[in-house]
Amino acid sequence: MSHILTAQIPVEPDPSDATLAYMRQALAAAERAAACGEVPVGAIVVVNDEVVAVAHNERETLNDPTAHAEIVALRRASAARGGWRLTDAELYVTMEPCPMCAGAMVNARVRRLVYGCDDPKAGAVKTLYKLLDDARLNHRVEVVPNVLAVESAALLKAFFSRLRR
Repeated sequence: MSHILTAQIPVEPDPSDATLAYMRQALAAAERAAACGEVPVGAIVVVNDEVVAVAHNERETLNDPTAHAEIVALRRASAARGGWRLTDAELYVTMEPCPMCAGAMVNARVRRLVYGCDDPKAGAVKTLYKLLDDARLNHRVEVVPNVLAVESAALLKAFFSRLRR
């Protein structure tokens, strides 16, 4: 994961105070993931300026390969909202989503994604693939990348550094 910090990280110009506050909540969730031995990725879902779901990776905890922070957050948001269509939802996540998570956002009809650091190994939003802006799919998601990217990448780097020791 050290390659994340060594890359040039463009910063989203002037994110709003609300965007930064929501992203900090996602970072706090990522810190909770690290504390329980999970890869530190956190996510929150916001609808009409209200946080409706908070999650972090739970793959190890649940022995579930689909328990990425984004998937868990979308499941919780759908349950809280009483339906799978999240057309007015914004998802904040600390790392660029993988193909599975990007696909889930398209299927849930998420309106907007805000994320922290890029994922050069599995990123499906801008790094390896551009699934959220693919005109062949039935939904597009607005994307705001690189919000608190340095902080997000630092959490990942520290976690994997501890694992290697």
